[in-house]
Amino acid sequence: MPEESGIRQDLLDRIEGKRDGVNAYLHRVRPRRNRLTNISIIGSALAAVLTAGPALGGAPFSSGVQHILSLQDDSTVWRVLCLAALVTSVSATIATNLSKSQDISAEVIAAEACNAELEGLRTSLEFGMLPIREAVKLYQQYVAKVPFVEDTPAR
Repeated sequence: MPEESGIRQDLLDRIEGKRDGVNAYLHRVRPRRNRLTNISIIGSALAAVLTAGPALGGAPFSSGVQHILSLQDDSTVWRVLCLAALVTSVSATIATNLSKSQDISAEVIAAEACNAELEGLRTSLEFGMLPIREAVKLYQQYVAKVPFVEDTPAR
């Protein structure tokens, strides 16, 4: 029995080490995912707004903006709006594709699920509700879902 207690504690330490790694990963990656999502949403919305004015307002809109900005030529209004729409649209596209190409959202979801599974496993082990052999198998299954998370040393 004393040997099993040591193995149980070693597994608990590994679980906590992996959870520390998962939490560090989530702390680092969630803000990036949120930034890319916000850039995509805001950029798309701004591009739509910048093109909606001229499209819906036509010449009166262009003349109004020309007057407000004290521009000599109404073609400058169109150029500025088109350039701004282009920049915001390209920014939104880049942010969307970066997020998708790196599959950040899927990794965050997998890390959050793994963290919850490891928490449940830890609780089952602490209360002796799970044989160690089964707990080790479950631990291996859970951590295999997050190969992108670096391990932290066992406590």
